[in-house]
Amino acid sequence: MSTHLQKVRLYADRYPTRECYPFHLDLFQKTHFIEFLSPVTFFIGENGTGKSTLLRALSIKCGIHIWESSERKRFKPNPYEKELYRAIGIEWRDGSVPGSFFASDIFRNFSQILDDWASMDPQILDYFGGKSLLTQSHGQSLISFFRARYRIKGLYFMDEPETALSPKSQMELLDLLIQMSRAGHAQFVIATHSPILLACPGSTILSFDYIPIKPVAYQETEYYQFYKDFMNHQNKYLERFGSDGQV
Repeated sequence: MSTHLQKVRLYADRYPTRECYPFHLDLFQKTHFIEFLSPVTFFIGENGTGKSTLLRALSIKCGIHIWESSERKRFKPNPYEKELYRAIGIEWRDGSVPGSFFASDIFRNFSQILDDWASMDPQILDYFGGKSLLTQSHGQSLISFFRARYRIKGLYFMDEPETALSPKSQMELLDLLIQMSRAGHAQFVIATHSPILLACPGSTILSFDYIPIKPVAYQETEYYQFYKDFMNHQNKYLERFGSDGQV
């Protein structure tokens, strides 16, 4: 399948500042464009490299709503933190498509809103397996949401979906990604640290640890190498702890 969203351009000359996050990052100053060549694209890299910030900016630029609760006051607010979308351009294959943005920290807010709707129209829960998302375990409610939402043609942004998922549930999500992308109607852009999700066949992995951002092979990712090394040499890591398990 060709992708809905084909290319993103970053226009550094439009940045409102070069002193504050995220515009001060060399990665955003030296990455001029990103191409989406496969139905599933992963963003990987250390925390603070801008993965989630770009993911949210893309969602806003693509006209996809982010279900966020009212913001709390911060000691030192950053007026530029959410302004990246103003300095990017997007190229579609055949025009824009609907979609959704997922992040574990805002999922409960969506679940509460859904419960409010269900109090007036209980049949709306049929779309999510007939159960309130609030009455299921967090992992179960996520999988129920994924299975319902991702059947629809669209563009789906996901910010670290593995956060509340067990390895088994991550495998369920991986299976869903494979099925939906092969069906030819869904495109996913996912920021993740999960070596399970990164194993998705045919996906593109873009590393934010390089400047500019560049694609890497699954076996080259730090996640794959670290987990493989840990499983093969557990004693090397456990030797850092005393015999009683204490540091």
